[in-house]
Amino acid sequence: MSDRGLFEPDVLLRDHFGVRSGAMVSREKRLMLAVLENALDSYQKYVFARDGQGRQMFQEAVEWLDSTNTDWLFSYRNICETLDINPDYLRRGLEGWRQRAAVAKQAELEASREQAPAVAAMG
Repeated sequence: MSDRGLFEPDVLLRDHFGVRSGAMVSREKRLMLAVLENALDSYQKYVFARDGQGRQMFQEAVEWLDSTNTDWLFSYRNICETLDINPDYLRRGLEGWRQRAAVAKQAELEASREQAPAVAAMG
C-alpha cells in the first residue's frame, strides 16, 4: 500500500526527534528508532500479504508490537519508553490504520470486479 497516511515512519518518528533538522540523537536512540521504523514498515507493507514470507514478516511485526515484555533492551515497550512514545497510543493508531486500509482494499477489489464484466462485454 503506497498511502500510509499518518503512520508513515519518516513522518511519525524522524520529525518527532528532529533528525531531519540535524539535531543530534544518541546512537542508541537512533538504533532504537530504526528498529521501530522497521517494525512499522513491515506491518504496513505486509498487512495484506498472501505469500508465506510476507505473512511471516507481518506476523513477526505484530508479535513484537503486541509484546509487553520488557526484559529485552530492544523490546517494543522499552523502545517506546526510551523514545518517549506512548506504546498503547501507537498500537491504537496502527489498528485504526489497518481497519481503514482494509476498507480501502475491499473497495478497490469491488471496483475491479465491477469493471471486469464491462471490459469482457466490450471485447
